[in-house]
Amino acid sequence: MSDYLEEMPVGSADQVSLFAPDPQAPLVKPPGEAAVRMRVLITVKAAPNPSETYGETVCVAGIRLDDGQGGWVRLYPINFRELESDRTFRKYEIVSLQAKPNRADPRAESFRPIIDTIKRERFIRGWDRRLPFIIDHVHASMCEVRAAVRERPPARSLAAIRPRLVQGLDIEPHPGWTRDEQAKIDRYVAQGDLFDQRPRTALEAPRFKGWYRYLCQSGDCRGHRQGIYDWEWVALQRRFRHLDDADLKALLHERFFDMMCGAGKDTIFYVGNQAKHQLTFMVLGACYPTR
Repeated sequence: MSDYLEEMPVGSADQVSLFAPDPQAPLVKPPGEAAVRMRVLITVKAAPNPSETYGETVCVAGIRLDDGQGGWVRLYPINFRELESDRTFRKYEIVSLQAKPNRADPRAESFRPIIDTIKRERFIRGWDRRLPFIIDHVHASMCEVRAAVRERPPARSLAAIRPRLVQGLDIEPHPGWTRDEQAKIDRYVAQGDLFDQRPRTALEAPRFKGWYRYLCQSGDCRGHRQGIYDWEWVALQRRFRHLDDADLKALLHERFFDMMCGAGKDTIFYVGNQAKHQLTFMVLGACYPTR
């Protein structure tokens, strides 16, 4: 699409900028309630969550390109079902928008997007063009990220981690929505919309959940097991809903372990924590160029 031009390479992915953000710098939300204008390279589109108001909401995250530091930002809530087509962006697109600091979320990177200000700029195609934006934000140690949350809050709640070794992918049946989540879905479907007479559809739980097991690059790392909350994990299961359990599990393992974490891949996990349980980090997506 000519309206969304590809970004050209801006440098070697193996080079680390002298202007990389300081991982020890304190994180502070801007004061007040004023909207902040930002440009963001979207790297994360998390799996949808049930919402009474919207049916489902999605958290997206990415790297800011406008603040001089290239810090992480979390944008929530976004309802992709209701976005107009010219605002339905995808991962590795640069978007501009206005967003307000989310005062209900203690994490410094969290903002509430003003949906009607979203403008798509361009899509970054290929790992060779994406890595120069990402490489300065790659952290060697998940252990250090968790230690900072425990010892020096508020600490970073989003990070890119290059594992030393991805040990495995655990796949188990999804137990279904919790009672509270199902109640949100039921109320959303039942309440209707005066301005839209189309029937509301319930958000389906995926058939399987997944967890990565890996060692980070800390010398004394004892291992991490983190749940997968990537949109693509859920979307793949919806697309291949006709497969039986064994074949679907095999497909998930092929795509999310063999393809993303194989011996020839330079795997980088995008991780983020939970607002109420900030020591609990999840894998929100992955970058997996060939070594």
